[in-house]
Amino acid sequence: MSSFVDYIWVFVIGGILCTIGQLLISLTRLTPARVLVLFVTGGVILTALGLYQPIAELGKAGATVPLTGFGYSLAKGSIEAVGEEGLIGALTGGIKATAAGIAAAIVFGYLIALVFRPKTKL
Repeated sequence: MSSFVDYIWVFVIGGILCTIGQLLISLTRLTPARVLVLFVTGGVILTALGLYQPIAELGKAGATVPLTGFGYSLAKGSIEAVGEEGLIGALTGGIKATAAGIAAAIVFGYLIALVFRPKTKL
């Protein structure tokens, strides 16, 4: 029964984050690109304040897969690397922590571009 409750929390937390994003796009003049930056930056700030870790533990993939989760991973990687490597870790830790996701986005984006022939908007 515990795993069923976990799925509910993943759905609820992920749904709340997506709803916030949609409301920002629908009710403000923010573009999707600005909402993207706002979410990543928000994830970093909430992680630095120690507020995103409990959300990530409760919401699991519902909190770590959206863009706020990317900011969370960047900040968490940087914080851990600073403890191990010193100040240079602030610059390298976030990239190391998110390297797999960044590489996957590039590879899959390239493959999709090969298959579907993207067109520019006019």
